[in-house]
Amino acid sequence: MSANNDRYETAVARYFEAWNAGEPDALAKAVAAAWTVDGSYTDPLADVRGHEQIAAVIAAAHEQFPGFVFRLLGAVDGHHDIARFGWELVNEADGSAPIAGFDVITLNGEGRIRTVHGFLDRVPA
Repeated sequence: MSANNDRYETAVARYFEAWNAGEPDALAKAVAAAWTVDGSYTDPLADVRGHEQIAAVIAAAHEQFPGFVFRLLGAVDGHHDIARFGWELVNEADGSAPIAGFDVITLNGEGRIRTVHGFLDRVPA
């Protein structure tokens, strides 16, 4: 069980590295490290496939929320090739977290993300 937990936690750590990468080159490398080539990301605001489109969604979030970082909220839980985890978008200046959500990911045999299904639990009015 611990080997699988490490697999899920490693995949989620790479996921957050991508979401928190600020520079375009770092973002492209982090997305490539986290997702499969044909990987996808779907949430209420986006439905994209492939590294370029995923990186574009992440870059748009940085533009909309400058000075914010994504952080894991709670533990990563997984079984088989599926993991789930909560997250929040935190303002680095004051620590507030106006947005929070919950993601479910599927992994390939190498532990890279094939799909992300995201849900928004807390959003500003």
